[in-house]
Amino acid sequence: MLKKLFSKNKKEEVKNNYIKGILQSPISGKVLSIADVPDDAFAEKVLGDGIAIEPQEGAVYSPVDGEISQIFLPSKHAICLKDEYGLEILIHIGIDTINMNGEGFELLANKGDKVVCGQKLINFDLKKIKENAKSIITPVVITNSYDIDRIETLKIGNIRAGEDVMKVYM
Repeated sequence: MLKKLFSKNKKEEVKNNYIKGILQSPISGKVLSIADVPDDAFAEKVLGDGIAIEPQEGAVYSPVDGEISQIFLPSKHAICLKDEYGLEILIHIGIDTINMNGEGFELLANKGDKVVCGQKLINFDLKKIKENAKSIITPVVITNSYDIDRIETLKIGNIRAGEDVMKVYM
């Protein structure tokens, strides 16, 4: 019995509390405006509207219940999810991290996997990103935001992974 309670299988340890239209922070750190991302494609919302997070820890968690629709390989620097309501989310760890060729990134899930809100998806080496990329700032973007009425940022400043960070009005 104790062995099962303390299993290393993260899916058993995740508390599923996803609510339609509420995204939880996928990363612990400091929430910033998407306009603060040092990359024009994100700052000008070319890829969609959302937020940015300056990470304080090297882990990405699913902000929704859904499915992994894309993983950027071999770089492992970004992941896309689609929730059961059609919301499409891109989490792009750092800026110019594609050039790291996957070094410092560990995938914990695969394309096509069904995931629950709060499930760990990627570990990353924050120090290595600081040393090798343009920025650690991580955009979290709703890539189909053209289908959304509006997006409300629920918190600016320090946040823990798993706290509510955005409300999407569909």
